[in-house]
This record gives sequence, structure tokens and C-alpha cells, in this order.
Amino acid sequence: MALAILLALLVPAASAFYLPGIAPSEYDEGAPLKILANKLVSAKNVVPFDYYSLPLCTPPNAGKSNRLSLGQVLMGERAEPTSYDLSMNVNETCKLLCDKSYDQQDVAHFKDRVADEYNARLNLDNLPVIVKGKNDLDEEVFQLGYPLGFMEGDATPCLYNHLAFTVRYHKPSGPMYAKDANQFRVVGFEVVPMSVAHTKDDKSELTTCPVESSASPQCLTASSTSVTYTYDITYIESELQWATRWDPLLKANPELKEIQWTVYLDFARYNNIDDDEEIQEESGWKLIHGDVFRPPAASGLLSVFVGSGAQILCMTGVTLVFALLGFLSPSFRGGLLTTMLSLWVLSSAVCGYYSARIYSGLGGTNKKSVTLGSAFLFSGATFVIFFGLNFLLWVSGSTGAVPFFTLLLLLVMWFGISVPLNVIGAFIGYKQKAFEFPVRTNQIPREIPNSSIFSNVLFGLASGILPFGVVFMELVFILNSIWQNEIFYFFGFLGAVFLILVLTCAEVSIVLTYLQLSKESYHWWWPAYISTASSGLYVFGYSLIFLFTQPGLKGIHVVSTLIYTGYMLLGSFMFALGAGCIGFLSSFAFVRKIYASVHID
Repeated sequence: MALAILLALLVPAASAFYLPGIAPSEYDEGAPLKILANKLVSAKNVVPFDYYSLPLCTPPNAGKSNRLSLGQVLMGERAEPTSYDLSMNVNETCKLLCDKSYDQQDVAHFKDRVADEYNARLNLDNLPVIVKGKNDLDEEVFQLGYPLGFMEGDATPCLYNHLAFTVRYHKPSGPMYAKDANQFRVVGFEVVPMSVAHTKDDKSELTTCPVESSASPQCLTASSTSVTYTYDITYIESELQWATRWDPLLKANPELKEIQWTVYLDFARYNNIDDDEEIQEESGWKLIHGDVFRPPAASGLLSVFVGSGAQILCMTGVTLVFALLGFLSPSFRGGLLTTMLSLWVLSSAVCGYYSARIYSGLGGTNKKSVTLGSAFLFSGATFVIFFGLNFLLWVSGSTGAVPFFTLLLLLVMWFGISVPLNVIGAFIGYKQKAFEFPVRTNQIPREIPNSSIFSNVLFGLASGILPFGVVFMELVFILNSIWQNEIFYFFGFLGAVFLILVLTCAEVSIVLTYLQLSKESYHWWWPAYISTASSGLYVFGYSLIFLFTQPGLKGIHVVSTLIYTGYMLLGSFMFALGAGCIGFLSSFAFVRKIYASVHID
């Protein structure tokens, strides 16, 4: 579901080892290799399309995708056959793929996709095809997929109709392999796209082969145009072993790692408070011992928010453990999304339990409303936004549109698994012994001197900038990678910054609560939550700044803008719920602790 993608946008990135997740495929020399078509993606237009939404070389069985995981379906991925004919370790030059004739409508269709800078994603043996290049520092970089073409001027699209593939292979060794065994494993899949206006002689033989880099480009005019598609296959032996074949794609830029490590050290110093700098004790908080545990207004809504945040934190923590153990390798396509969706459903009991536990501890009596709220408030909002965005994708003809039966599956998971687990968790929570507060609550509320709810809320909103600052740099990298279609796989730093985020949220909320109690104000419940939950506003605000300032996202389509905004709104809300839960529970434990140490006369 979309909420799982969004959490991935809002948590930082980090490095880790990984387990391959699937058994290696071994090929004899001359054995056929299958190139599968995934989808068309663009950083300029976030709406993905089917590979065969364009009139490309289509095999007879086109449109019949291999079996996909739930995560792949939700991400709009495909695994469709192509017309490429490859044989292991058999080099070929300028092999004919097909001849296509395009009319004016086809040309206009290509023009739209090329102008939007769409890339074609292909896979071989579960590896994505990449295009290598150099950055300004002469460092090797790559992009996933190859561009469909380029624009010559503003009106003429030119197609990359010749693809020079390079397949890197490794020959396994060991006691179970003979020295002269010709078995190969695919460890790399690269392509150099070229635009060539092919010509033929009287015998229909291509005269432009082998293809030279100086060849005239294949551009499409407004009238009918014929295009000949060709490809080269080159096999190169590699020392890279199959178990580590994803490593070159997952290595971070050295500058990126240095920035991440610097940020990590900065926040470590920020959170290291010396004993000599402890806050001077105030006496005002002792005077309100008879009102400090008075239930807040809208305690039911607060309990539902805290329970939803606990569910998000549970899902995030378990996912991080799986990721750090290496079970979420990119070779497990759709694995991250499938895992997070499954954990979200299974952790629904956590939401029900915490919502009920807190609400009953505050003396609430409308238990049914809180139970239903914990089961449907956030999940319902998520499904409404998700279905709305899915409708936009469906209208656009995108592969990102979730099929009808998958939507039914999601509803079954929600109503058939999530809701019952939530109710069970709430039942257990209500059965637990209520919280024992260290001091009794007076019947008549104490007057609060110089009370201003507005100033408390405003101060709480301003405090959210501190948790946001913890994840800011990682958020920048993640937004770049997710919305500009790059691989980001650094779960070590993700775990480290997540822990720093938890500590920061706890400290911010506790300090704000202590200051408020020192002013003899016992309305600390909601401010303790808002002080860290407000960081979600900063996440959403920055996501809008990112949308309108990144060169790769300037001029994106209205539908893309709506999809981006909807997903980031939902992701920011999830971030707010998780951060708010940490802040509230930390302050709740802090307040109970300090008043337990007070001897009341």
C-alpha cells in the first residue's frame, strides 16, 4: 500500500550487508537468456507507464507479465517478455529486432514521452539494466534504465533505436564445479543507447552496421516514419561474484557518505548533554500535583493518535531489523513494500492496545468510539487518499494504477485482518489494570496563572523543527532517490538516525513539558504530543519546497504534482503520528516519575 512507500521516504538511508534472497541461476554456454520489460519511468513525470504503452517491438506474448509480488503490483512494476534473443556467452553485432512504421499519432505519442524524459526499465536475471557515465568529479555514476531518446529542438523527438548491451558474467568455482565446466552466472547488465538512422541496400541488408557513434540520429518527423530497431550483445567475464552483484549499484557516493557521517556526529554531540548543564529545578511544578493528572480535553482523539503512532513505530522498527539483517535486498523486488504492508496489518493490535490502554487510564468511558477510531481513523484516511490517487493513475493509463482485484485484496486485508486484530488489541488493553498515578486529582481544578493556550500551542509547533532537523539531510537524499528513480539502500545510517530521532523527540517533549509544569500549567498532555508531532508539518513543508526547487521536477504535470503532494501529505502525517507518539509516551513516563518522588504533606 502507498503508506509503506511513504514511510520509506521519511526515514533516513544507511549502509548494510544483504542476503541475496533467491538462488542463483546458472546458464550453460549458448543457453537462452530472457530480457523482461518492466515499465517506463520519469523524474519529470512521476506517473509510470507500461513498457508497451508505446508502439515498440512487440513479441507475440506481450502483455503477459510474470507473477509479481504484492509490493511490485502496488509500485506499478511489470515483468513482460521482449523480442530480444540472447544466448549465454554468444556475442552478436547489429542484430535486427524489428522494423516499425509510425503514423502521426505514434510520433506525437513518442514526442510526449521523450519530452518528459522517460526511461525504459529492462531486467535480465532479476538485474536492472543500467547506463554508466561520469559526473563532474570524474566519478563513475549510473542511471537505472535507458532514455527513450532526446529532443532535437522543441518539436522533433529522436529515438534510441540501437542498444549495445553488455552482459557481465562470473564462472562459479568450487568442489562441485569441474575446471572445464562452462556454467555462467549473470552479475551485470549494462547498455549504451544510440540513435541511428539505419539504411538498407538492395538485398535489405543494413549498411549502417556495425553502428558508429558518428551515425546520423533516427529522428521522427510529423509524417509517417519507419524505424529499424537493432541491438548488440557483448559478454565480459567479471571477478564479481553472484552474491555481491548488487554491490556496485548500492555503493554510495563517497561525498554522500561523508555528509551522512558528519550529520550523525553533529546530532550525537547535540544529544550529549553534560551533567553540569542540567536544568535548574523549579518549584512551580510541585504546586499542581493535584491537577497534573487531570484528563485532557478530547482524550479519546489523543489516545487514537498515540495508538496509531505506536503502530507506525512498531512497523518501522521491525522493518529496520529485517533490512539490517539483509532480508530486503533489491533483488527481492517489491519486498520492502510487501513487508511493510504485512507488518502494518499485523501490528494493528498494537494500535488498538495502546489506544485502549491510554484511554482507559485517563478514565474514558466511550470505549467503542475509541476502538472504532483506532481501527478506521488513520487507515480510513489512508485508503481514501490512496484510492483517489489510484483513480488519477487509472485515468492516466499508468501501470501504477492498482488492479481491481488487488484493491479487493487490500480491503480484505483491512477489514478481514487489520480491524479484527485492532479490536483484539483494544480488548486486551481495556482488560489491563488502569494506570496508577502517584498523586490524587483534586475535584476542583486549580486556576492556572497567566494561562495562554495559544502560546503553548505556538511553542509546541516551533519545537517540531528539532526532530525535523535530525532527518533533514537524509530526507533530501531520500526524496531525490525515490522521486528521481534511483536506488538508495543504506539501512545502517537509517537505523542510527532513527535512534537519534527517538532520543531527540523524547528530550524535546520532556523539556517542553517540564517548562510548562514549572509555570504551574497542568495542560501538558496535548502540548507534549504536539511538540514533536508538529515536525510532520516541517516535513510536508520541505517536500513542497523540494517539488518546486529541484531542476528535475520543474515543469512536471498536474497529475504528477497531485500524486506527489498526496503521497507526501500522507507520509508527513505518518511521520507526525510516530514522532508525536514518542513525545507523548516520554513525557507521560517523565511526569509519573517526578511526581512519584514528591512527598505531599
